[in-house]
Amino acid sequence: MNASDVMVRDVVTIGPDDEISTAVRLLADHDVSALPVVDADGYVLGVLSEADLLHREEDGTLKHRAWWVEAITPAHTLALDYAKSHGQKVAEVMSDRVISASEDTPLSELANILEKNRIKRVTILKDGKLAGIVSRANLIQALASAPPIAAKDPLADRGIRSAILARLADQSWTDFGERNIVVSDGVVHLWGLVGSPEEHKALLAVAEGIPGVRRISDEMIASYSAVPG
Repeated sequence: MNASDVMVRDVVTIGPDDEISTAVRLLADHDVSALPVVDADGYVLGVLSEADLLHREEDGTLKHRAWWVEAITPAHTLALDYAKSHGQKVAEVMSDRVISASEDTPLSELANILEKNRIKRVTILKDGKLAGIVSRANLIQALASAPPIAAKDPLADRGIRSAILARLADQSWTDFGERNIVVSDGVVHLWGLVGSPEEHKALLAVAEGIPGVRRISDEMIASYSAVPG
């Protein structure tokens, strides 16, 4: 599946010359956390998000720095903060860095973009113009509606075990070996001590991703770096 399969096409937008008060009403009325900023031709110029409105003069949330911190803060940072806290037009407050993708971007790549940039949504562009928005929620909805992955040619027990070992061999985060894996009638038995709770979860994911596996018998024990007092 690609971006075009899950994106929201009817996107609430705002113009660069619109008032901040208008943007605030749109955010509240449509229950969205960001607005793409587009010009009259539909080209995306930036994004105005809730984060851009966190420190405003109107509601007394201005950012106050100690004098010595302000003295060592670069002038361009101080100017940007002032524009965001006092600007009355969208263009003065918006973020002009737009993280975008195309309509044919695979969902896996969109997920990576969201995770890498720690953002909630990706703007989808077509020839520089706004085509839609893909949010984290859209990806979750796509996952929920996807049919279960069925094995076209289920592997026999020996094949399942070999496939698990092959996947583990490509992973640098574990030394979990063949002595800890037994497969019987499609049931994968994983046992023994593993290095961490995170490794424990990842090992389960490896086994669950092999075609033909009917069930996981989890007999692993995850060690903890610290014991709660």
